[in-house]
Amino acid sequence: MMQTHKVDLLILGMGAAAELAAIYAHDASPSLNILIASKALKGKGGCSRMVQGGFNVVLSPDDSHEKHLMDTLKGGQYINNQDLAKQLVEEGTPTVKELETVCGCFFDRFPDGRVHQKPFAGQSFDRTVHRGDLTGIEIISRTTEQVFKRRIPVLEETRAVELLLDSTGKTVTGALLYDMRRCEFLVVEAAATLVATGGGPTQYRFHAPGPEKSADGIAMLYRAGARMRDMEMIQFHPTGLIVPGSVVAGALLEEGLRGAGAHLYNGEGERYMQRYAPDVAERATRDVVSRSAYMEMMAGRACPEGGVHIDAAHMGADFVLKAFPGMAERCAQFGYDLARGRVPVSPTAHFFMGGAEIDTDCRASLNKLFVAGEDAGGVHGANRLGGNGIAESCVYGRLAGKSLARFLATDRSITKTAPGLVKSLVARLQEPLLRTGGRSPLEIRHDIQETNWLKVGIIRNKKDMEEAIPIFRSLGDDVERASVSESNACNMIYNVWLDTRSMIDVSIMAATSALLRDETRGAHTRLDFPEQRDDYGLFNTFLWRGEDGMPVTEKKPVEFTHKSLEACQKWKK
Repeated sequence: MMQTHKVDLLILGMGAAAELAAIYAHDASPSLNILIASKALKGKGGCSRMVQGGFNVVLSPDDSHEKHLMDTLKGGQYINNQDLAKQLVEEGTPTVKELETVCGCFFDRFPDGRVHQKPFAGQSFDRTVHRGDLTGIEIISRTTEQVFKRRIPVLEETRAVELLLDSTGKTVTGALLYDMRRCEFLVVEAAATLVATGGGPTQYRFHAPGPEKSADGIAMLYRAGARMRDMEMIQFHPTGLIVPGSVVAGALLEEGLRGAGAHLYNGEGERYMQRYAPDVAERATRDVVSRSAYMEMMAGRACPEGGVHIDAAHMGADFVLKAFPGMAERCAQFGYDLARGRVPVSPTAHFFMGGAEIDTDCRASLNKLFVAGEDAGGVHGANRLGGNGIAESCVYGRLAGKSLARFLATDRSITKTAPGLVKSLVARLQEPLLRTGGRSPLEIRHDIQETNWLKVGIIRNKKDMEEAIPIFRSLGDDVERASVSESNACNMIYNVWLDTRSMIDVSIMAATSALLRDETRGAHTRLDFPEQRDDYGLFNTFLWRGEDGMPVTEKKPVEFTHKSLEACQKWKK
């Protein structure tokens, strides 16, 4: 018989957004019955832990929330949800302080005791708080301790596979989970559900997130019928390690390295960013630097390893080893010397700016559903500034916890799941274990990644994207017909199959939304429409799952609720 849990609050994920939501919901209402489900081991997985650079926040009297907001809107090329962007920068200040006072984080200091803040690209002030270049480990280590301290139960290596709905299809009643150790399904019904699994665009050849990531939360939200926004906006980080044949290919050399003065060179030894962005060179925003590197590679000016080179040696080996010990050690593991030589890098898929549409209380479009972190869209617009990602996770995790406590203070009722829904979902999900003769999920995953890299990647055009969508649909059929050998132990190939389901959904969403935007803006670059057109492109794309399983789309004008278009255009960093 299938195991069933009933709780007040189900939290899917265990990164910064999920853990802070659990901490703040518990502290606001200690009687809440909270359950966390994590695809990884406690405190050992996800993207938050991998954050190297830091947390953008206003702390100095010489800085201001106004400046941080304008930087964020400029970086997002004006299509941000301004209510969320304003909330991010204003709530960032108390959030980072409470990371120290509530959670016990300790960030680097100036000699006088002030929190150290370093430069990141796209900012008008050096406002990035950090712990060396291992900031995410500091944050997740401390927040995980606080989850333990509060005795909040965690289901480890238990991934969410579907959100559950009532008979109307408008209210989320919990989630169907899969215990990866025991290869068993279980049901959790909840008065409120928070999706905070993190994004992780691993559907590309080069990708920065860890191998356990597959955009499960975003895909589940779409399949449940949640309203999604700006799914064409996928950020490529410009400097992912090239490590042939390794699962860590695409792992980041973070923003602070370029902020500190590292240079980029093509295969001909040219410092090419001086040509693409002469005013700021390597400190241009991620979309500009990624696009520039890709164009150098496609023009035949790649380095021998197939990408470009990053060079920090001119800053001095002692400085590099002291300021960036984590990156130096990672490079050394693969035979590269970051402190004394050039290291091969490539643009690597890094972050979804799009996701579920939410309000300032983290409520999504379905009843009893909340979303925080990278699974939500709107904060970053068309491009996220480095350092605003972990800030979003922490700020909106904290806010989601408080919002959920307020919601559950008035309603802890658990809505009944639609009759027969769980049984039908489990039967469908077990089919690959009973089937023979289908394609291997490993082959399907490779084809998804190559199709995205070549046709819906850093630089796009209408022809490629129109070709990509039927390819994705065909690969989706392959997923439905795939075969996985049955096993009573942990079945990794079956988990890859579950990953491919998510990858197909996010790939179709991204390509569909990208075809709606006939211009270049932020992370979305169109070779056939190379100009950013503010007379045309100031809209957000929205989509939701139609009855045929394909996206239904809508475009709506951007709402300039706090800053005018003219003010955004004139802002100089």
